[in-house]
Amino acid sequence: MLYTYNKLIRDKNVKIMEDKGCKVTYEILDDKRYQEELNKKLQEEVKEYLADYSIEEMADVMEVIYAILKYRGNTMKEVEKVRLEKRNRKGGFENKVYLKDVEED
Repeated sequence: MLYTYNKLIRDKNVKIMEDKGCKVTYEILDDKRYQEELNKKLQEEVKEYLADYSIEEMADVMEVIYAILKYRGNTMKEVEKVRLEKRNRKGGFENKVYLKDVEED
């Protein structure tokens, strides 16, 4: 039976499938398509996380984030620095504040 996926997969999945006797058709993406597919993969993984809130799905979200950072030439250290600056300036989300309205003069 033929299954069609047309999506970005983890690096070792092709070998895993081939080792099981599957015939796998794949391509190595150019940079433009890779960036597009990383964005799609992030949406896919976030959707899966929101469906069950599992730590495994959160780990998948993080793996895609790491790949995006590497592709863009950024590091988690840089993200963490910005995160902490924003947290110090604006706070976090622990207090569960839900903004309803703001009226300006």
